[in-house]
Amino acid sequence: MKNFKKIIYLSIIIIIIISYYLYNSFENESEEDIINNVYIQTVDNLEENKKIVLHITGEVNTPGVVEIDEGARLIDAIDKAGGLTKNADVEKINLAYVVKDGQKINIPSINSVETDTYITDDIGENIIIDDNSSNSNLVNINTATQTELETLTGIGPSTALKIIKYREENGKFKSIEDIKNVSGIGDIKYETIKDEICV
Repeated sequence: MKNFKKIIYLSIIIIIIISYYLYNSFENESEEDIINNVYIQTVDNLEENKKIVLHITGEVNTPGVVEIDEGARLIDAIDKAGGLTKNADVEKINLAYVVKDGQKINIPSINSVETDTYITDDIGENIIIDDNSSNSNLVNINTATQTELETLTGIGPSTALKIIKYREENGKFKSIEDIKNVSGIGDIKYETIKDEICV
């Protein structure tokens, strides 16, 4: 019985000592330290959840604007865009590339005329492209429909269809000058429409 009482007394003393220590350590932490700790935790949480936005087009199932975590790879952006189509040429791109906020990325097609394969820490040749779609006065010859192409000076239905057919068989135009490769568009017609088109 005496031993039992000793154990109880000893347990109470230990609990009092631990409580006193915890209370004093909390008291010693200044209000400024508490605020700083809360701020640091909040910033860390914000950084962990930071998102970036980019525009992905080309050979993906759901082209458009996607939102992903900062520091994500190109493969993550492709997944957000519904994955690759069966015509995607993954040998021309670096799926491990770290994408950046505001980029526009075009996934190439196996039907493209370029055949080089390479290892790179870049995203891939001609994968990030300038977005000229903001200029509503220009017709993008890589994406325009037949109706849109027919709005160009001197371009009728048959020539518009030739442009689309060329695009499907040879891949996207690399520059506006490449439209001269389409049958029926020579130097004279090119000079007429060059200020109306973009890629």
